[in-house]
Parts: sequence; structure tokens; C-alpha cells
Amino acid sequence: MPFKMEAVSFGYWNDCVDPDDLEAMWTESDVKSEWISVGETKGSRVHLSRDSDNQPCLTQTEMRAVAGIVVQRHFVSQIDMDMLCTIAEIESGRQILAKSYNKKPDEVNMGIMQISPKIAEWFIRESGYRSYNVAEDSKSLYKPFLNVYIAAAYLKWLSNFDNKERSEEFMIRAYKGGPKKATHKSTLSYWKKYLSIKESLPSRNFFGVGPAPDAQSRHGGGVPQSKGPIHATWDSRTSPEDMALMWNNPNVKKEWKKSGEKKGKVRFSHDVEKHPYLSRVELRAVAEIIWTKHFSKKGGDKSLRRVLFFGQAILCALCEMISMRFINGVGQHTGLMGVDYPTARWLYDGMGYKAYSVEAVEDLTKPFVSMYFGAAYMAWLSEYEGRERSLAFVAQAYLCGPRNVSLQETGPLRDKFEEILSRYEKYSRDSSSGCTIM
Repeated sequence: MPFKMEAVSFGYWNDCVDPDDLEAMWTESDVKSEWISVGETKGSRVHLSRDSDNQPCLTQTEMRAVAGIVVQRHFVSQIDMDMLCTIAEIESGRQILAKSYNKKPDEVNMGIMQISPKIAEWFIRESGYRSYNVAEDSKSLYKPFLNVYIAAAYLKWLSNFDNKERSEEFMIRAYKGGPKKATHKSTLSYWKKYLSIKESLPSRNFFGVGPAPDAQSRHGGGVPQSKGPIHATWDSRTSPEDMALMWNNPNVKKEWKKSGEKKGKVRFSHDVEKHPYLSRVELRAVAEIIWTKHFSKKGGDKSLRRVLFFGQAILCALCEMISMRFINGVGQHTGLMGVDYPTARWLYDGMGYKAYSVEAVEDLTKPFVSMYFGAAYMAWLSEYEGRERSLAFVAQAYLCGPRNVSLQETGPLRDKFEEILSRYEKYSRDSSSGCTIM
């Protein structure tokens, strides 16, 4: 339903953020210091800052905190928090209740990031971004965390617009004028202004993902701690049944015991920037459980039998290439396997893959959910257009789309996949029992 436009007034942070978000703000050391210095006390109502026009606004410190929390919770390694902070400066000067009207198209833009209700409705309804409760009145869209969350979702969508990986310049100019004007001269000045402001912003360097370290760095002993809150445990993103299967895997159990993990409190490995990822032992276990439990090894010609027999190895290799084992995904890709929400919903609703539910895009940052829908998509590709497909076709189709496959071409992408797959295939051949499903 469309948002109802209402008069809105906020005087305190408590008026426009959820209790959990306010608590997260207090955990930010820079925010805490700033608030205490002006007489705010934890447990009491926190006053919103006011600009020279007496309008409620966020300080730069508060804006960095909101952007950092949103990115780390929902878009880690996918969206640059400085991108969000810079857009907020340009669009609203960080004014919470900023509002502007565009004649073409006929729409109102609202809040810190100047989000239109039309954009918000589309992302909430169709794209599965439902981490924040949205009321039908306009007041909810002015709330800083929701406003920034929708803006980040929009930027992520723009980053892979029309199924092409897009540059930062495309994303920023499209944010201003829409995808059709991303290369139009009318958005060039906006891009130049963006570059100038971004260069002057203080940065906390949340972005920039490199190859995941090995499992012995599981909890980063001696590694610098990031300031944002970390809520990334196996138990919070995995069902009790699947956790039992993980503990039942001897290799996983050995690795977790060695790292001091206890049932009910198993932490993910993480890199120096606190981006959670799976060790290769964990990845193999998840792939084995999903493939053995939910996907049969049916007959077919020789090429299809290879796809099916080495299904778990293929999943692992694809995961390495798409997400580098980071559970939230990398770049425009969501989750371990890079399956986006519309595809997962299609597999669930249209193709009958219902072993795991997917009600919001964040569900795809759960390892078993992402792996399941990755396997479902791979199984669908193995019989694309009613034909039994080869391993080469399935791999290329998964990475580039089934209409972009060229089996005659070779290149770095295919070579890299074959090299990674060979390691996981060897594991599959050498594994005498695989996972045990009780």
C-alpha cells in the first residue's frame, strides 16, 4: 500500500529509531563520547542535533555510525559506507526530515537519503528488504536506519543493473537521475560533487574485502577490532537440526573443538575487518549436507552424472569464486552462493524448492539457505530447456547466465573455476563417507 503523507516531528533519537538501533548507537565509541560530551545519558531520551535552520539532523559522527551499522548488518563487503555518508551530505545535509518534490517523475523524496515512497515500496514488497518494520504513514520512511537501509538496497541493485557489474560512477549518477541518465550530462556535476565531498569525509575503512584468511585466524586473536556491532554466529543463522548435522561432521567437530567452540555459541571465522566467512572445512560440510539431503544422484548421460556426482564439489568451487566464502556475499552478490532474492523466490514458489523458506533478502545470508538455493539453481541449470547439460555449461551458466554460455571460449574465469573445482573434486573422491545425516 502507498505511504500516507503526514506531518512529522522528531525531537529525540528515541522517536525515530528502534531500541536495538539506539543501543547499537551507544556501542559506537565515537557516538558515545559525542553524546556524553553534550550531557546525554544512557537510558534517557537522547536529543537530536539541530542545524542552523533549527531542523533535526545527524552529526557526521552519527551519520557514520548509522551507515556503518546498516552496512555491517546487511551489506558488508557489498556497499561502501562512505558512499552512503557522501550521498547524505549532498541530498539532505543529513537533515532527518528533509523533503523535496520532483515534477518528472511526479514524486516526493524523503529523509536523509532522499528516498521516494515508490522506491521504498518496491524494495520492501518485491525485493525482500524487510529487516525494518514499515508503517503505511510517511513517518516511518523518515527514520534514519530505514531510510539508509533502503538507500543501500537501491545502490546494491544499481551495482548490478541489467545484470552487468557497474562502476561506482554509474551507481552514483544513477542514484541521482535513474539508470537511464547514468551517462547523461545532466548527472555529471552530481558525480563531481560526490567525489569532492567523499574525499573530505573522515573514513572508518569498513570496505575493502581481500581473500579470506585460513581457519586458524577464526576469531582474530590480536586483530584490530572494528567499531560496529558483530552479531554473526552459526547458531543465529542456522536451524538446530542443521547445527546438529554440522556437529556430527567429524572434520567440523574437530575444527570447532580446536577453536574452543561450544554448542549453542559457535562463532563464525572473520577477517581483519570482521567480515564473517566459512572455513573450507565448514563449506564442504554445508555443501555435503545440502546435496546429500535434498538433491538425488539420478541417472543420465555421462556428463550429467558427473554434474550430479560432484554436485557438492561444484557448489564449493562456485562459492569460492562468487563470495570467497564470505557469508554475506561480496559486491553485488548476496550470500555464499550469490543467489538473489527474486531468483530464490522463483525457485521456492515456481519450482517447488521449499526445504528452506526465504521471506526476506537477509535469509540468503544464512549459509544453509544460500547453499540450498544455489544447489536448486544449479540443478535447474543441469537440465536447462529440457536438455541434460554438461559440467562446463552448468558452471558457466551459473556464473554468467544460461544465455551467455559459450563452450567454445576459454579464459581466466573458466580456468580459475576448473582449478578450484579440481581441489574439491579430489576431496569428494577421497572422502569415504561424506557427512552423516541422522
